[in-house]
Amino acid sequence: MISKLALDTVLFLDIETVPELPDFNNLDEEKKQLWEQKSRYQRKDEITAEDFYDSAGIWAEFGKIIVISVGYFVLRGDSRNFRVTSFHGDEVTLLLEFKNLLEQHFNTPQYVLCAHNGKEFDFPYITRRMLINSIGLPYKLDLFGKKPWEVPHLDTMELWKFGDYKHYTSLRLMANILGIPSPKEDLDGSMVRDVYYKDEDIDRIIKYCELDVITTAQVLLRLKGGALLEENEIKRV
Repeated sequence: MISKLALDTVLFLDIETVPELPDFNNLDEEKKQLWEQKSRYQRKDEITAEDFYDSAGIWAEFGKIIVISVGYFVLRGDSRNFRVTSFHGDEVTLLLEFKNLLEQHFNTPQYVLCAHNGKEFDFPYITRRMLINSIGLPYKLDLFGKKPWEVPHLDTMELWKFGDYKHYTSLRLMANILGIPSPKEDLDGSMVRDVYYKDEDIDRIIKYCELDVITTAQVLLRLKGGALLEENEIKRV
């Protein structure tokens, strides 16, 4: 039962991704052809592969991770803090730093990873990018041979489905219906590419990513029937 889940055994996370290269014309000829084939069933007939390249960040084969934000509860008696931090910069470096966090602090069986739509996006994306960058998988991301109940992944969107496989609910919508104060964001996922490549404003993206981590934690608190985090309980480290 979700109500029995210990909050201090959960590592919340969110990632931000962009196309691996700034522009379609930066791709070599083979990669252009592969992108045309990969994107064919996602784009409308009148949209060319070049025009659709803005969306390449959603595929690990054509994108890259620019931020991984994480959050975790620290519980001491009646005191409750939620600590948030981010890894950013060179993709290989941030992936290695994230891997080190998992192996050093969240590697034992009681810990689980939690993200909104994480089983469809965040967890497989991180895993694929690690393999593409020749980084060995940490235990929490290596699912080979694990039975379904042994997979240490929690997905707030899946929890909300209650067995309904077709029901997609965005994090923003869940926050709204569960009475979670919506953070005043000046950014959404469709804008991340331009903010990264054109504005070169990584700090703005980090703030956006961290707000999603905090909101995911708030959603899980509501699903558990717990009190929402107050602003003074959130610590950015």
